[in-house]
Amino acid sequence: MLRALAERDVDHAAALLDDAIVWHNVGFPKVRGIARVRKALAVMAKPNYGFDVTSHNIAATPDGDVVLTERTDVLIWRRLRVEFWVYGTFELRDDRILVWRDYFDNLDFAKGLVRGLWRLCT
Repeated sequence: MLRALAERDVDHAAALLDDAIVWHNVGFPKVRGIARVRKALAVMAKPNYGFDVTSHNIAATPDGDVVLTERTDVLIWRRLRVEFWVYGTFELRDDRILVWRDYFDNLDFAKGLVRGLWRLCT
């Protein structure tokens, strides 16, 4: 799903989500339902916006219903790239993502923003 987002294929990413999806960037309000999550994800496919990801570790429960990821996400706006560490949990129902929960440190995000701005200036 994350690779589909990086490839700007929101339709493919959304097809992997359960209709009752709950997307929670911990510390921020939850986004509930496929329509709302799809709308939020569609921003990444707009001109001047983007997303990329590097997965460092992926683990799953024996039944495959919970997948854990340790990764670096990149949010892109024009030439600005903000890179930050994310720990994600995906809970699946019938092979579709029912709960998508991401944990990240706001300070690490802020450092990524500063680094991205610095790269623009140099």
